[in-house]
Amino acid sequence: MSTSAHPVAIHPVTVRPVTVEHHREPLGIGQERPRLSWVVDTGEPGWVQHAHEIEVTDPDHPGERFRTGRVDGAEQVLVPWPAAPLGSRERRSVRVRVWGPAQEPSAWSEPTVLETGLLDAGLWQARVVAPVLPPAGEGGEPAALLRGEVQLPGGVVRARVRATAHGVMTLHLNGAPVGEDVLHPGWTSYATRLRYRTWDVTDLVREGRNALGVHLADGWWRGYLGFAGLRDVYGERTAALVQLEVDHADGTRTVVGTDASWRSTLGPVTRADLYTGETFDARRRLDGWDSPGFDDAGWDAVTVEPFDTATLVAPDGPPVRRQESLRAVGITTSPSGRTIVDFGQNLVGRLRVRVPAGEPGSVITLRHAEVLEHGELGVRSLRAARATDEVVLDGREFTWEPEFTLHGFRYAEVTGWPGELTADALEAVVVHTDLRRLGEFETSDPLLNRLHENVLWSMRGNFVDVPTDCPQRDERLGWTGDLQVFAPTAAYLHDTTGMLTGWLADLAADQHPDGNVPVYVPWADVDPNLPPLGAEAGWGDAATVVPWTLYERSGDAGILRRQWRSMTAWVDAFAARAGEELDFASGGFSFGDWLDAAAPDDQPWAARLPWQAVATAYLARSAQIVRDTARVLGEDEAQQRYGELADRVAQRFRTEYVTPSGRAAFPSQTAHALGLAFGLLDPAQRERAGELLAQQVAADGYHVGSGFLGTPLVCDALADTGHGATAWRLLLQTECPSWLYAVTMGATTIWERWNSMLPDGSINPGSMTSFNHYAFGAVADFLHRRVGGLAPAAPGYRRLRIAPLPDPALTWARTAHETPYGRAAVSWTLDGEEFTLEVVVPPSTQADVHLPDGSPPTTVAAGVHRFTCTVRAGAAAEAPAAFAGS
Repeated sequence: MSTSAHPVAIHPVTVRPVTVEHHREPLGIGQERPRLSWVVDTGEPGWVQHAHEIEVTDPDHPGERFRTGRVDGAEQVLVPWPAAPLGSRERRSVRVRVWGPAQEPSAWSEPTVLETGLLDAGLWQARVVAPVLPPAGEGGEPAALLRGEVQLPGGVVRARVRATAHGVMTLHLNGAPVGEDVLHPGWTSYATRLRYRTWDVTDLVREGRNALGVHLADGWWRGYLGFAGLRDVYGERTAALVQLEVDHADGTRTVVGTDASWRSTLGPVTRADLYTGETFDARRRLDGWDSPGFDDAGWDAVTVEPFDTATLVAPDGPPVRRQESLRAVGITTSPSGRTIVDFGQNLVGRLRVRVPAGEPGSVITLRHAEVLEHGELGVRSLRAARATDEVVLDGREFTWEPEFTLHGFRYAEVTGWPGELTADALEAVVVHTDLRRLGEFETSDPLLNRLHENVLWSMRGNFVDVPTDCPQRDERLGWTGDLQVFAPTAAYLHDTTGMLTGWLADLAADQHPDGNVPVYVPWADVDPNLPPLGAEAGWGDAATVVPWTLYERSGDAGILRRQWRSMTAWVDAFAARAGEELDFASGGFSFGDWLDAAAPDDQPWAARLPWQAVATAYLARSAQIVRDTARVLGEDEAQQRYGELADRVAQRFRTEYVTPSGRAAFPSQTAHALGLAFGLLDPAQRERAGELLAQQVAADGYHVGSGFLGTPLVCDALADTGHGATAWRLLLQTECPSWLYAVTMGATTIWERWNSMLPDGSINPGSMTSFNHYAFGAVADFLHRRVGGLAPAAPGYRRLRIAPLPDPALTWARTAHETPYGRAAVSWTLDGEEFTLEVVVPPSTQADVHLPDGSPPTTVAAGVHRFTCTVRAGAAAEAPAAFAGS
C-alpha cells in the first residue's frame, strides 16, 4: 500500500459566495435569522479553516456595516446569522473571509444579496380573487385569464411581485411573463401552508399605467387527483393572490394587487388538467390581454374571497422549471397506421410544438405514453389519465407548449398534423423542481451505467414540487414509503434539502392528532377504496428516516429540531399500534414488503415475510433514529426513553422472528436483511444470518427476492457480513427479477414492478404498472457508497468514509459528490490483482480510507491521495466493510 498527496506548494485560497439556508436564490425568504454557509477552494494539502469573519451590509446604505471580527473555529456550514434579526422586505449583502494555517486571511468572497419576504402576514394588502367560470367539463375546467391595471408614480428604485393561487398560475406584467416557474405555487398542505413566491420585476414596471395578468388553472387544487376520478378535492373554485410592491426614489412605497377591480374571462386554454391534458384553441387568443390599455370591458368582474394570510409561507426550496429539451430520435408508423414520435428517453414534461399554418378549426391531437406495446402506444398502464393535448389551429404558424399539465412519456402519438410531420416540429421539454445536481457515478460496465442513469431520470420525473411515486397515471401522490427508501439516493444525486424541508413541514401539518402519518403527503382523501390503515410500517417511518437522512447528508441539525415533535409523535403512534407486548396483535391491513418479487400481479402486498415482522424491524429503526436525534438535540430524557424502546423492540424481533443461531423464522431475503441492516441481531447471530442471507440469494438464483422495503437493504447486508461477491452477482443479474432486466429491455427509467414489461413486449397484466417509479432505484445508494466507495462518516460529510467494494466484473469505477465542504471524489481501477485508488478530500474535512485488501484503515486530510494494494481475485468483494454513518 502507498499513499501520497501533492507536494507542498503555495496554493491560493478562495471562498465561494455565501449560500443562505438551502436557497438557490435567496429572494423573498422566510427566515429572519438565515444561516450562512460557504465553501473554500484550495489545492493546499491538509488545509483546514481556523477562523472566519462575516460582513453584513445594507446594499441601500453601504455605510451601515456589521462585521463579526475574527471568529476562531472550523464552522462553515449553516453558521448562525450573526447580525440583528431581519424584518420583512429587508435586504442584506453578505460576504465572508477565512483563515487557514497561514496567518493572513483569504480575500473576501463575492457578496451574496439576500432579501426577506413578508414575515408579517399583516403586510398583505392584496385580496384573493376568483374568476367566474362555467361548470367543469369531462376533461377539466378551462383556464381563466385575470387582469388588473395600476397607476405607478415615477422614480422606481425597486419592484417586487409576490403571488400565489388556489390552483396553478402563470404571472404576467406589462405583456411579459414573470419568472420561469412552472405550475406555481405547487402542491402543499393548502389549509395550513400555501406557498407564495417573490420575483424581482424592477425591469418590467414603468411610470404610469401597468397591467398585471394571471393565467389560472385547476392544478392539484381542484383538478383530478389520485386514482378514484375525484375532482374539487381541496376546493370548488380557483383563485389568485398577487401583490406588487414598488419602492420609489423619494422613499415612498406603492403596494397594489388583486382586488375587486380586477376582471376575468375565459382564454384560449379551453381544457387544463394535470392528468387529462390541455386543449389550446388558437382562435381564442387575446393578444395584448396582459398589457396596459387592453379593453376588458366585456370581461366579468372577479369575486373577492375570504382568506387567512397566516397560512402563507415563503418557499424552502426552488420552484419547478423547464430544465432541458430533447429532440425526437425517430418517427415511425404503428401497425395500425398511427404516427409515433420517439424521444429516446422516458421523461416528465410536455411537448413544444411548432404548429404549421393549417386549416382554421382543425385539431392536432398529441397522446403520450411511456412505452410501446407491440408497436402501439402503451396507454393501458395510464389507467384513467388521458394524457392528451390538443391544438386547435387558426391558420397561422406559431409555437405552442402547454402551461398547466405534465405527462410521463417517451412516445407521442400525433394525429391531425397538416402535411408531413418532421422531427424538428416537436421537442420534449423536461420539467421538474430546479434542484442543483450534486452526485456523479460511472463504471466500466455499460449496464450499470444505464441503471444509474435510469435512477437519475426517475428521480427527475418524480421530484416535481412533491416527491411522487409515479408521474404518468391517475395517481402521482407523495407516497411516504417510496421516499423513505429513496431519500439517501436522492440526497446524493441532488440538493434536495430545501425541497424536502418543505415537504416534511407538510408531513407534520398533515399528521393525524394521534401521531399517525398519512401514507402520502400532502394528504388528501382521494381513495375511498384504500383499506383502513393503522400506523403504517415503512411509510410512516418517513417522518424519522427522511429528516435523519437529510441531517446525515447536509449537516443540518435544524431539520431535526423542526421535525422533533413529528418524529416523536410518529414513534409513539407506531409503538401504540404494536401494543404493550410489541406484537401488533390488533392486526389490520399493511403494505408490508410491498411488491415483493414473488407477489402475484394483482396482490402487491403478498410478501413472503409477514407484515408484523417488517413492522417490528421498522419500529426498532425509527426508535433508534429518535434516540440518536435526542442525543443531537440534547434531549436527555427522550434519548433514554426511546433508547429503551429501541432495545425492547430489537429484543422482540430476535425472540419472535430469528432463532438463537440467526436463522430467520420466515426465510426470505428481506427477513435476513432487516435484522442485519438495522442492527437488530446479537453478534453471535450476525455472522450466521449473513451466511443464511447469502444462501437465500443463491437459492433464489441470484435474483431479487424482496420488495420496496427489503430491496434497498440486501446488498449492504451481504457486504457487511463478508458476502460482497454474492451482492455483486445479485447486482449484475440480468434475468427477471433483477435491476438489470429492465435495462436489457430498453428501459430508460426505473420500473414500479420488476416485470412491468414482459419479455414478449406486453405490459404487465396487473392493474398497477408504472414505468417511472424510483423506489427500486434506491439501490443507487449502494452504488454510491459501496461500489464507488464514497459515504459520509459524520454529518454533512465533515468526515468521509472511503470503502470501495471492487469486483473482477468491473475494471474501474468513479463517483463524486459536491459536499457542503466542496467536491469529494473517489476513483478506482482493478487490473488483475492490482487495485489503485485515488481520493479527493475537500478542505476542512478528513477521510477514513478502507482498502479492499483488509489492511487497517488510513485517515487522510484534505487533498488528493493515491493508494495501491494487491487484492487476491475474489477477495475484495468478500472483505466486510460495514457502513458507519453518523
